[in-house]
Amino acid sequence: MGLLGILVGLFLMIGLAYRGWSILLLAPVAALVAAAFAAEPLLAHWTQTFMTSAAGFFAQFFPLFLLGALFGKLMDDSGSVATIADFMTEKLGPKRAVLAVVLAGALVTYGGVSLFVAFFVLAPMAVALFRAANVPRRLMPAAIALGTSTFTMSALPGTPSIQNAIPMPFFGTTPFAAPGLGLIASLIMLGFGMWWLKGAEERAKRAGEGFGEDPPKVDATPADDLLVRELGTVAREFDPAELSRGQPSPTRPPIALAMLPLGIVIAVNLVMSQFVLPSLDVSFLAEERWGETTLAGVGGVWSVVTALVAAIVAVISINHRRLPALRDTMDAGANASVLPAVSVASLVGFGAVVAALPAFAAVRDALLAMEGGPLVSLAVATNVLAALTGSASGGMTIALDALGEVYKAMALDAGIDPALMHRVAVISSGTLDSLPHNGAVVTLLAVCGASHRESYFDIVMVAIVGALIALVAVIGIGSVAGAF
Repeated sequence: MGLLGILVGLFLMIGLAYRGWSILLLAPVAALVAAAFAAEPLLAHWTQTFMTSAAGFFAQFFPLFLLGALFGKLMDDSGSVATIADFMTEKLGPKRAVLAVVLAGALVTYGGVSLFVAFFVLAPMAVALFRAANVPRRLMPAAIALGTSTFTMSALPGTPSIQNAIPMPFFGTTPFAAPGLGLIASLIMLGFGMWWLKGAEERAKRAGEGFGEDPPKVDATPADDLLVRELGTVAREFDPAELSRGQPSPTRPPIALAMLPLGIVIAVNLVMSQFVLPSLDVSFLAEERWGETTLAGVGGVWSVVTALVAAIVAVISINHRRLPALRDTMDAGANASVLPAVSVASLVGFGAVVAALPAFAAVRDALLAMEGGPLVSLAVATNVLAALTGSASGGMTIALDALGEVYKAMALDAGIDPALMHRVAVISSGTLDSLPHNGAVVTLLAVCGASHRESYFDIVMVAIVGALIALVAVIGIGSVAGAF
């Protein structure tokens, strides 16, 4: 009955979430359903298990949600993201329409700009380029997804994405864990995705298929859709409803100034994680008032937080005259972080209750007994949970909360570098999370005026198949050569 309860609770949560119900309601209800089937104390699980775990996640990672959303909103309202998109359009032009969209998306998201902010800037750019090049508009969502939702989220070393930050406290790693393997995975994802999109473009031309009809006008309407909002806030770290808040700049900065904050994010992140923090005496962290932790437990988060603060100061300093309603923009950015952080924390609370049930022992034992060792087991667990929840960050945190300590111990026993575990976990979170119910997929299709029937297969190829190939390669190479 315990295992049945877990399944009933899980599918109840998934089914209603896909229909637009708030995960803030569904996660505790699903957790209590699972606990009820196991004849476990309901109120104790809600207040002591669910809430404690959710609060722990929130306390640990909310600074990243807050600063990431704030930085994205400032970059958007200052016109910096639009400047970068226009620059890529000008330099690559219609002859390289797909590549221009992919690289523009990669540049802004690797620099720390929120996925949803990028969607609403890149979609009009893609429409103009694809129309001029007569490339089928049904390929627009896949091109945007390749640049924003694959290698810059999970593989490129130092990416400030929340997904890259989550494994750091579990494995004592930094944002630059296994940089060589991350670069290999990035090249595989980018190379495979471009190969697929180029082939799709050529096949369309041979069949006489052009751009087609113009999609519905791209504006902020999808961001105000309640279904898009509920799904989107679980999938990524920005509440789409806040995109229309604030006041965009009537002018745009030059390209050098627009790109400067992105470079600051990467540079400060690297310097902090590799040089500054390791040189500090942080023995005081072992005291009870600091949580009896270590630099390995907090250093990664500190690196990204410092990088985002430096970038926020830079973008405000550079664009203070282009931000006529600075307070409104900052309020919108801050507000955009809250619902995603609490939503993902609620998923983590659900996972904590499930992991505490006696029936979960059978699931745990089956995962840990898989052939291939901890790398394969971690990849499978993270993939499955990310797929079920429609959330890369939620699925990975549930897996690591439940089994992270076990995986770390198994890795040490097997001589596996924790950095390799980190990279495998992050890449695994960004594969099957892109199933049809994923909030980022739903939002992207809405913004592009496309349907699942038209465009989802190409999204599968560039965002799921390419990522799975990269994951297999990283596991294979890492198993032989270790982390590098």
